[in-house]
Amino acid sequence: MPTSEVWSLSDFEISKYIAEGRFGKVYLAREKQSGYVVALKVIFKAKLKKHRFHAHLRREIEIQQSLDHPNVLRLFTWFHDEERVVLVLEYAARGELYKYVASLAGALAYCHKKQVIHRDIKPENLLIDIEGRLKIADFGWAARSNAKRHTLCGTIDYLAPEMVEKKAHDHAVDNWTLGILCYEFLYGSPPFEADEQDDTLRRIVRVDLAFPSSPCVSSEAKDLISKLLVKDSSKRLCLEDIMKHPWIKKNADPSGSCIKQKDVTRSKVKR
Repeated sequence: MPTSEVWSLSDFEISKYIAEGRFGKVYLAREKQSGYVVALKVIFKAKLKKHRFHAHLRREIEIQQSLDHPNVLRLFTWFHDEERVVLVLEYAARGELYKYVASLAGALAYCHKKQVIHRDIKPENLLIDIEGRLKIADFGWAARSNAKRHTLCGTIDYLAPEMVEKKAHDHAVDNWTLGILCYEFLYGSPPFEADEQDDTLRRIVRVDLAFPSSPCVSSEAKDLISKLLVKDSSKRLCLEDIMKHPWIKKNADPSGSCIKQKDVTRSKVKR
């Protein structure tokens, strides 16, 4: 996409509404000059001011602009007007995710190497591009990981025990969340889900993990999940070892794409 010193919404043809977040909405759009299809994350300044989230947004922009990995959603640029801040993001649609555990682990390993903890990995923040590659999105809760963190953030079902107990945490919270996602992809719901929020938190702290008899899930998949959902963060399976796990080798494509090249249908839209 060509660079420009000044961007505005008039540079884009907005197609449709995609999603809504706490501070604004996301739209599918096309940049008029190049024809690039992008996602516009439109954030309202009034809401940022009300919730005092200016620093939070600045950190999100700084972190996401510093990352360049095929499995991390790209932030092309950003601009603002009197009412809004607009992030111009790579567009990716959602898709089936359980086969993408290897590429997710690789992307998280890259982020951790860059001293970034995502802290809010969940299905809504995992997208699939037109060629079948997984993309990690939404770095709103991300932080630099050169020191232990203490902020309680993220989504309840995906919180690690150390976060629930308000203890210092590091990159291992992302490893925990990977275990939660593996379970959810295979069983259809997070492992510690309960009717009441307090019950969910108690189950997380106790690591009250159970594997239902249905659907049928392999012992290898259960082994991987059990090695990630460990209360002691120092004993969780490291991301590098995930790539060597038997279940990953059988089911996931570490290249990051679950679509064979011959099966990819080229988009008519310029990218």
